[in-house]
Order: sequence, then C-alpha cells, then structure tokens
Amino acid sequence: MEDVKGLSIRRRTDTFENIELQDANDKPVDPSAGVAYAWRDLNVYAGGRGIIKKSPEVHILKNVSGLCEGGQLLAIMGASGAGKTTLLNVLTFRTSKLRITGDIYINGRPVDMRTIAGVSAYVQQEDLFTGVFTVREQLNFNAQLRIGKEVSQKERTQRVEEVIKELGLGKCANTKIGIPGRIKGISGGEKKRLAFACEMITNPLLLLCDEPTSGLDSFMAQSVVKAMKRLTGLGKTVIATIHQPSSEVFAMFDRLLILAEGRVAFLGTVKEAHRFFTRLERPCPSNYSPGDHFIYSLAIQAGEEEQCRQFVHHVCDSYRDNEALEVRQQIDRAMQPPARGDALASIKLPKSPYRASWGNQFLAMFRRTGLELVRDPLVSIIRLVQGLFFAIVFGLIYLDTDGEDPEFNVLAQNVSGMLFTFTTNLSFSNLFPVVTVFSGLMPLFLREHWNGLYRTDVFFLTRSLLELPVFLVGPVGFTAIIYYMVGLRPGVQYFFTAMGILTLVANVAVSYGYMISCLAKNYQTALVLSTPLTLPIMLFGGFFVQSDSIPPYLDWLSYISWFQYGFEALTINQWDGYQVCPVNPNICFDAGKIIFPRLGFSPDNFWIDIGALFGLLIGFRILAFLFLLIKSRR
Repeated sequence: MEDVKGLSIRRRTDTFENIELQDANDKPVDPSAGVAYAWRDLNVYAGGRGIIKKSPEVHILKNVSGLCEGGQLLAIMGASGAGKTTLLNVLTFRTSKLRITGDIYINGRPVDMRTIAGVSAYVQQEDLFTGVFTVREQLNFNAQLRIGKEVSQKERTQRVEEVIKELGLGKCANTKIGIPGRIKGISGGEKKRLAFACEMITNPLLLLCDEPTSGLDSFMAQSVVKAMKRLTGLGKTVIATIHQPSSEVFAMFDRLLILAEGRVAFLGTVKEAHRFFTRLERPCPSNYSPGDHFIYSLAIQAGEEEQCRQFVHHVCDSYRDNEALEVRQQIDRAMQPPARGDALASIKLPKSPYRASWGNQFLAMFRRTGLELVRDPLVSIIRLVQGLFFAIVFGLIYLDTDGEDPEFNVLAQNVSGMLFTFTTNLSFSNLFPVVTVFSGLMPLFLREHWNGLYRTDVFFLTRSLLELPVFLVGPVGFTAIIYYMVGLRPGVQYFFTAMGILTLVANVAVSYGYMISCLAKNYQTALVLSTPLTLPIMLFGGFFVQSDSIPPYLDWLSYISWFQYGFEALTINQWDGYQVCPVNPNICFDAGKIIFPRLGFSPDNFWIDIGALFGLLIGFRILAFLFLLIKSRR
C-alpha cells in the first residue's frame, strides 16, 4: 500500500487550444474528455504528536474508497463530523499534520501534488474576491495570471467571454463584485458562479468543490448545481461536498458518496441509494427530501448515541459486504494503467507553480492594487482627514507656544510634550490602519498565492509602492498645518527638517504595522497584538523615561524605539543653537544646552537618529516580508 503524503499543492494552468466549450445539451458526454479519479483504502489519523507526552491518534477516515469518472458529478454527503471535509482535503492534497495511508490514482496513474495541480481546480467554500473589480475584470485578472504565456491576449479574452457565457454571468459581467457595507455588488449565487468561473478559466479536467451551496437559498443552490452539471456535460469530473441538498438538487447528482463516522455508508447512483436504504428498512418517505432522510438516518442523535452508532456500523458493514464488492472492482479497474492515450497523457506538468512571468505578475497586481485605492478610497480619505483633524486639534491646544513665555521651564516642558505628542500621534494613526487593512488582505492573498497566481514578493512590493503616497501626504499635510500654528522654530530649513523627521516616523510605524500583520495568524490576532507590542517601545521613547535610567535588561528596547529617535531628532532640530530670551531681550542663552541634558539627548546624535529611523523602516519592512514568506509557504 502506498503512503499518500499530506503535502500542499499549487495548481498549474494549461493551454486550451484544442478544447472548446459547448453547451451540455449539444453533444453526448465524452468520458474520455475527463479523468477517472479513484481512491482506495484511505485512512487518516490526527494527533499522535507531543513534545513531553504523545497524544493518542484519532482515526478520522477508515478504509474509505471511492471513484468518480469523467462526465460525472459525485456528491459527498454525511452528517457533521462524518469526515467530508477531511476527505476532500486529502483528495486535493491540502492536509497538514495528518498521517495518511492509501492509494489515490487518476486515470490509472498514482497521484502526487504536481499531477493534481496540473489537472484540477478547487472551489473553496468561502468566496474571496477583490470587491472593486467587475466580474469581467476578475476573470481577466485570473486569465492573465493562470493561463500560460504561450496563449495570446486575444485567446485569453475569448476564453473569458466563453466562461462568462457558459456560467450565465453575462448580465452581471460589468457589475462590481462588491464590498459588504461599502460597495453594492452581485448576489450570493452570482459570486458562487464567479468562483466556478475563476477556476474554469484554465479548463481543468477535474473540479473539486467544498460545500458550494452553503449559505444560498434553494433557488440559488439549484442554479449553482446546474452550473456544475453543465460542466459534467463537457466531460469534466466534478466532486463536491454537499450539505442538506433540496430534492431538486439531489436529483441532479450522478453518484453519491455517503460518509458516517469516518466510514463509507454508501457509494452509487441516486436510484441505488434508494434501493439500499429500502433494503435496510429505512425507505425515504414520499414527502421527504432524500438527502435529508439519508443524513438524518445516519446522524448521531443526542440521548441515543449508542443505538445510532450501532445502526451506523450496521449500515456500513452491510454496504461493505454487498454493494462495495462491485464498487471495489470498478475502482480496481480504474486504477489499471490506460491501454491507450487519454486526456491526461497530453498534459505537460509544470516545473514552476506560476504560469505568468514576474513582470506580468507585477503589472497585474500593480493595476489591481491601484484600482482598489482609486475605486475604494474610503480608507485613504479617512486617514488623511484624521491627520488633518488632529493637526488642527493639536494646533489649537498648543497655539503660539513660543519663546515669549517668561517661565523657560514651562516653555521647555510644553514644547517637549508637543513634539512627543506629534511623534506618537503620527505613529499610532498610521500603525493601526495598516494592521487593520493589511491583515484583512491575508486570506485573499494566501488563497491566490497558493493557487499559483503570483509570488509573495510581487504582492508585498506592489502593496508597499502604491500605498507609499498616502503615507507621505499624511505627515506632510500634518506638519504643514501645525508647524507655524504652534510657533515652532522659525526658518524654512527647520520646517522641512521637522517635516522629514515626522514623515520618517510615520513610515517606520507603517513598516512596524506590516510586520505585526504578517506575524499574526489572522486579523483579530493582529489587532490584539498591536497595543502590547507597541506600548513598551513608546515608553522608552525618551519622554517618560530617560535612556540612562532604563534597567539594563530592558535597555535593548530603546534601540528599536522609533519614538526615541524621532523625539530626539525633533528636539535637536528645535533647540540646537536656538537663543532664548525669556526675561530680558538683552540676556539670552542657548536653550539646547539646558534642555538636552535634562532629556539625556545630545546634538551629536542627530544624523545617528536619522540613520536609525531609516534602518528601522527598512528592517521592519524586511522582517514583515520574511514573516509573510514563512506564512505563505505550503
């Protein structure tokens, strides 16, 4: 028996010069146009790991065998916990931390990640798209990145139009997909059909779907299954997990695979399923949905666990000793090497998971990210308005804080508090929006990256470049409003120096936000981590605690505190060589010589601070990319 490793896959795309889409009713189904996907004696175990104490293994799937041939729609059904999703993950090679044994073959050939990537497409349960794209733009984006460079742009466009027609997306082709609560878009059923269309762009021979009807009403669910049936009419092999199908949907299935407690309870046609359950004295009532009846019959009900499990084992044993014998022969035949050339033989498997060149990936992602910022400018506008609002508020609070205050100590304290407030405001007002937006992009990025659309560096680079203008305009506008409003040091050179320092501080905070987003597992975790990972760095910023009084075991935090570098640089820019005459205009002194020792600063550190800010900006950005690279590995 051959071990099937639970490794990841990246799908490839194939050319389609010799394949034309036709209506499912135009020609009889040609099974040779698809593939026979067969699996035998699959066993899946979870657990059995541990550093100190090894946890016991849990047997999830137990000797599961099945078959789906070209031109067939196989529905995998079962109650919650029956093993449907686990089986689909094994068949798509998307398992992790599981021990798997068994045989998986396509057209009589053993399957590996490279093979399954070359012939299959996977429609996942959750629909993830770029909401500002129209349906046609989304499909063109997929076609540009998933169809090989040997296919011309004209053929790609033609392929997109064919898929739009085949899946009934013509009416909404120029409608934006939509963002809930912000941009009105297409319906749930149209989104699901668009998910199919994105996968069908490459004309895969095998299509696997994870609960494609979940969350849809009965009419939408029926339209989605009709789209799947249309694909089988083109010779495709379609396997899908289905949860509670209606009677109309159930009648469209070619074959059923019913799982119960990790075992196969039945595999066969819909008519054979009725005969099977009638033989077991559980016939489906005439006024009852067959799908609901079969699932309910094999469900483990509360309070009757023992009786239910006994019946489930009886059903599985009865299938194993009767119907499974013939099915086993079919599976064995499907695992025999093909006698002649088949659909799989003509496919050239890819060496790289990416079909588009680096340049094409960059251009496609650059255009998409640009459209996101232009068509959905709400976040960018809020950032800019927020910066201008705080500039006015702080300007009113510190209005005309200049050298006319007779009490120099009060003046020095006010200016120091003001400069540190500017540093913290620009840090937090840029850090938290980045964490919110960037971490929210992770699910879509990971799916598209694992599907082989684009590389990690392309995503990170295009996002960083196109968001840069927003993170430059905000600090520049903030400084332009507040600098002379609060009466900071006169002189154009000091004004632009302060503007440059605050812009650097803001962008270091952006890099730090990128790093947290890429480090965290998900959006919620990123938000939770942001405050505890940032506050200690702010506390060692030189305003609350001087650097020479920090405990030695915490001193290292001051070296990564951009608050300290920014605050010190702003303080030097404000006070170095600045003559203050608080009492008598004829009696002046150098304010810096008094203020710098109080704060533990030195005017000689100015360019060190600027260099440190640049270093942190680049360092945090590199760490963010490395964390993203680790997260995106499969």
